[in-house]
Amino acid sequence: MAEETLTGDDEATFEAAGLLDGLGPAARAERVDLLRYLVGLGFSLEQLGHHSELGTLTLLPTNRVLGGDLVYTHDEVVARSGVPAEILDELRQAMGFPHPEPDELAFSDADIESARLAMEAYSLGVSEADLVDVTRVLSRGLAQAADLMREVSLRRVLEPGLSERELAERLCLSAEMLLPIIRPLVSEVMMLHLRGITQDEMIVGAAERAGGVLPGFRDVTVAFADLVGFTRVGEEVPPAELGRVAARLETMALSLAEPPVLLVKSIGDAVLLVSPEAEPLLHCSLSLIDAADAEGEAYPQLRVGVARGPAQRHAGDWYGRPVNLASRVTGVARPGSVLATSEVHDAAREAFRWSFAGERRIRGVRGAVAVFRARELGTGG
Repeated sequence: MAEETLTGDDEATFEAAGLLDGLGPAARAERVDLLRYLVGLGFSLEQLGHHSELGTLTLLPTNRVLGGDLVYTHDEVVARSGVPAEILDELRQAMGFPHPEPDELAFSDADIESARLAMEAYSLGVSEADLVDVTRVLSRGLAQAADLMREVSLRRVLEPGLSERELAERLCLSAEMLLPIIRPLVSEVMMLHLRGITQDEMIVGAAERAGGVLPGFRDVTVAFADLVGFTRVGEEVPPAELGRVAARLETMALSLAEPPVLLVKSIGDAVLLVSPEAEPLLHCSLSLIDAADAEGEAYPQLRVGVARGPAQRHAGDWYGRPVNLASRVTGVARPGSVLATSEVHDAAREAFRWSFAGERRIRGVRGAVAVFRARELGTGG
């Protein structure tokens, strides 16, 4: 789009609008160049002022590519999408977005389309509660993906000496190039996961068909594996390196978690794994310990706590006593070891070498908990 110039002294106009406050000569000249570029793209002084306060001027062209300018109020989204105001508010809260002021231009065409699709699902019989649940879980995962994509884009475009305008132009071009790939990629990955879940387990059995209810609690084995001394490591290495350490744990867990073992989630310095059977999960946990040790002395050791009992799956996560107990047992495990409760020990007694590690008082658990250290058959130690 050809650039347009402001009438009169545009630099004076920018200054009068407070867009150049506190800038030295070099930074001022760079900011004026950026502002002229943004005005040429059709952004108003009001938009420039708002994003100047947020520190996001260089992102304005990219945001337009990703979903359009913020030109609608809350009531306008309700009117254009057909979604009731209370449902829109719940969905926004589930996505983690703030509630705007009544007359604030805080919505784009993408917001309207998202609300319209939600209303379509609602009209097809998806309950409001389920719609909010799905939105919350999707948003949690997609927010992480979006943050990673931001890092990828920045790595593609950043180089020493870029001006603000050059950064804005490069980010916008990167978004234009990647968006046609990202949209179908997200959709296809979602479809693959849906297919994987249907193959992973029998979701609806005879009891569920007869009662017309979702599957409830069932016996599963749960393992928490966490990096020992991760907080201390965070004080010794740069943040970027710390992120790579945590990401490496997730990568190792993904490579070792073969069905029926499932990697449920990564929580910074820990991973949660679940299996209907104890034996494969214990093998996976011991392999994970070995994999962490193979990373070398610079990589923190792992410790794993394993428990078994009735738990329930909901929204991709697991809830119940064994989840909480496995987490607590991890806290008392030695570095480089797998510590399990008696239920796990009894379920896989013949498949491993076991040593009794005593009865432990574990925070949040009534009474003493008997724990056992697991090792592969034929190993020493």
